[in-house]
Amino acid sequence: MKSVVVIAITITLFACEGNLKNVQKLYSADELPAGEGIGLRLVYTDSGKVVSTLNTARVLNYENFEFGYQEFPEGVEVTFYENGEESIVTSEYAIRYVQTGIVDLRENVELITADGNILNADQLYWDQANKWVFTDEPYRITFSDGSYNDGARFDANEDFTVFLSRNNDGVQIIDQTQSEADGQ
Repeated sequence: MKSVVVIAITITLFACEGNLKNVQKLYSADELPAGEGIGLRLVYTDSGKVVSTLNTARVLNYENFEFGYQEFPEGVEVTFYENGEESIVTSEYAIRYVQTGIVDLRENVELITADGNILNADQLYWDQANKWVFTDEPYRITFSDGSYNDGARFDANEDFTVFLSRNNDGVQIIDQTQSEADGQ
């Protein structure tokens, strides 16, 4: 009698495991997300300090796919905090690829830096691992002094101290009083 009960329990356990795998396959086959979040605010901290916050109306988690990703179909707002200053990036759509750490921001992307510079682009990629941002789409950077740069594409490090632009045009404002004072 005990052996019959043990066999029945063993069969049940293996059947449950098989069902779980079948359910996961069903979700993948139907291209359904493994999870969904509505009205999220994520706070990232490092050593007790808030480093960034992410606000989104909706996130779909497709980490159950072979090349997993998180989709933000209604956009994101991410605020970065550093040395008491904040920079904000927004877009109407975003996707983050889990394996590569690449974030693809699309549709009315706007980045406002702590020093008041504003980057507008149709699309912006952020390589989190290499701390690099780039686009192959048209962009405009408006600097806090009113000067601007329009271009077809660019590559830059996260803090924009290295900035490589192609096919660009713009207006630069030069303070002549400062130049004359430096020359005297």
